Amino acid sequence: MSTRRLGLLGGSFDPVHRGHLHAARAAQRAFDLDRVIFVPAAQPPHKPDRRLAAGSDRMALVELAIAGEPTWSASDMELERSGPSYTIDTVRELAARVGEPEDASLFLILGLDNLEGLLDWYRADELFELVQPILVPRAGAPLPDMEQLLLGRPATWRTLLERGLLDVPSAPGRSTDLRASLAQGSEAEPDLPAGVEQYISARGLYRGH
Repeated sequence: MSTRRLGLLGGSFDPVHRGHLHAARAAQRAFDLDRVIFVPAAQPPHKPDRRLAAGSDRMALVELAIAGEPTWSASDMELERSGPSYTIDTVRELAARVGEPEDASLFLILGLDNLEGLLDWYRADELFELVQPILVPRAGAPLPDMEQLLLGRPATWRTLLERGLLDVPSAPGRSTDLRASLAQGSEAEPDLPAGVEQYISARGLYRGH
């Protein structure tokens, strides 16, 4: 990879939906990202007991969802790695692939509703040294109390998070709601990209969960 601004969008993507695409697009426009990399998690640390659809299926869903977007790609780096899918490990692996830190700027895209958890992520202090977080509002999620959340946190964190807070329409869709709807036999979900919905139907994913 040559010098570029890279956005990392991780998550379970169980299933991927239009809200994820909205977040990627909003972040890319706001921070002039050259590329957005979607990274399905193998074992999300904050969801240790959740049974996910097979990694191969979730990877296929992401690839279908981003088809036609030449500056977006999907990576199976977390699916290929054993143990919990810690973002710091993914960022370090990506940085190693890119080269020296001065060769690229790394951005971490996530929903604003994940901010509270982000502050306590594994090795968050190292993570904030490597990436610029980009926080996208989530439909139906209240705005966090930044003052309270950042109480006692390093001042540099506040600077990064305030710089990364986007003033854009809220991202639609929640994977939890979509799984529940699909489990009840819904055949049409507006928050699912067409190719994703067809794959889910053909594979019988999420039925009866």
